[in-house]
Amino acid sequence: MQRVFLTGGTGFVGRAVVHALQAHGFTARCLVRPGSEADLKGFEGIERVPGDVLTPKGLEASMEGCVALIHLVGIIRERPRRGVTFERLHSIATANMVKTAEAAEVPRFIHMSTLGTRPDARSRYHQTKWEAEETVRASRLQWTIFRPSIIYGVGDGFVSVLARMIRWLPAAPVIGDGKYRLQPIPVGQVAEGFARALACPESKGHIFEAGGPHSYAFTEILDLIGAALGKSTVRKMYHPIGLMRPLVRLLEPLPFFPLTSDQLIMLQEDNVCDPAPFFQTFELTPVEFPIGLQRMLGE
Repeated sequence: MQRVFLTGGTGFVGRAVVHALQAHGFTARCLVRPGSEADLKGFEGIERVPGDVLTPKGLEASMEGCVALIHLVGIIRERPRRGVTFERLHSIATANMVKTAEAAEVPRFIHMSTLGTRPDARSRYHQTKWEAEETVRASRLQWTIFRPSIIYGVGDGFVSVLARMIRWLPAAPVIGDGKYRLQPIPVGQVAEGFARALACPESKGHIFEAGGPHSYAFTEILDLIGAALGKSTVRKMYHPIGLMRPLVRLLEPLPFFPLTSDQLIMLQEDNVCDPAPFFQTFELTPVEFPIGLQRMLGE
């Protein structure tokens, strides 16, 4: 049975990728950072390797015999006092894994990036994701890069959070006018893309933008989530970006505050793409967002 080395396997997307790999007959060899072992509790048939993407010494031996490395590690929020920064977890971590994969002669490298990354990006999140991509593209490895839009599913940090707000708050908060567009895609389809890329030679040396079949304004997404929860209307409370900017700068150091200045920058951009190459290359059938929501939240 072929082995695939996986970073970020304990995360939301990572757990789905483990399931997809197993369904396709691969054994997942997961890099597990000390303290996060419990996040893979209940997974059968996986191999656990203790280690950290920021301290790659010794990992070369753990990668030997693997047919590919799938690199999923990433963060959406920095915690500088704990050493959790975009530069360390995106740029440096990716460079470490590329170098180690080359040394271990792992032929394939499949990398999780993000939609919106580009050389002239305004947010530090997108800038460091671009730096990571550049490292992958410059490597000797047979690479494939995925750039997903918002990924949703049970336990995610997007739909699940909005659903709780809609259930329990008198009005759902909307930053700005709420017209910025997103293209949510189910986590299972993203995971399938990673697994199927391993048996798809045409995917080598290509970047795939992944999103649902249609884009929606943020306010529309709130209404669709409300409908999936059985609510006829979703009340909204709008917060102008100009007023939010100084408030966010003041409060973002607090761990419980839900928004950062970098995220505020990204909220002012659409997060959309043409997903046709992704679905066609990996022979996947797009899932309409309302249908995906019913499967996830239907009551």
